[in-house]
Amino acid sequence: MSVPGIVVHRDADVLAKAVAARIITRLVDAQSAKGSASIVLTGGTVGIATLAAIAATPARDAVDWRRLDIWWGDERFVPAGDKERNETGAREALLDHVDVDPARVHVMRGPDSGMTAEESADAYATELRQAARPEDHGPVPSFDVMLLGMGPDSHVASLFPGMPALYDTRPVVAVHGSPKPPPTRISLTLPAIQSSREVWVVAAGEEKSGAVRLALSESGPVQVPAAGARGRGRTLFLLDRAAASKIPPGLGRLASP
Repeated sequence: MSVPGIVVHRDADVLAKAVAARIITRLVDAQSAKGSASIVLTGGTVGIATLAAIAATPARDAVDWRRLDIWWGDERFVPAGDKERNETGAREALLDHVDVDPARVHVMRGPDSGMTAEESADAYATELRQAARPEDHGPVPSFDVMLLGMGPDSHVASLFPGMPALYDTRPVVAVHGSPKPPPTRISLTLPAIQSSREVWVVAAGEEKSGAVRLALSESGPVQVPAAGARGRGRTLFLLDRAAASKIPPGLGRLASP
């Protein structure tokens, strides 16, 4: 797994715009190299603000949205269209404003599908396996970039400290008893996250600063899940100054606009 790089921006608004620009560049480069690209989306305030920033910039037209596969790192197990769903926020912020191929928007299904949470997780694992190619060397595609938010408790996706999902080697699991509502969720596991070519952890706010410090230390991922958020080729912690305020001085930063 790659060693994390750190990029610090002035505030949450600048962070969202900078991440949006970085996403566009990453997707264009991937499409130029191999014809298509893949991204894993996250929810949360900064995650959705980033998608809105992509929608707002003319540079979004550099991406061939029809040749983009869109996945999610986790989802709340609530019906389609529910405001709690990460999918709903992503559609309102970006996906409804660009020409995506509906067949390449891979949603995690909710209870309105007639599935249990376990069946939904299994169905998503099957979809991932079908999308994986021999060069991916596993049951999950090597996503070009995975976006992850991070909670003050250091959770990423719906992998919360100390919960059984952190020990699971399957690519997708149902999560019950989440400490944040709603209690039932679907989540990629750490092995699936670590299959990505690049993993970007995006965090803003002073309340995240302790978790950022732990995630960049020698902490284990069972107690600090973000410590396991690492990409095969590259890992970035994209932060605002408040979230970066407790990073030890010895850790280098790529930029500090």
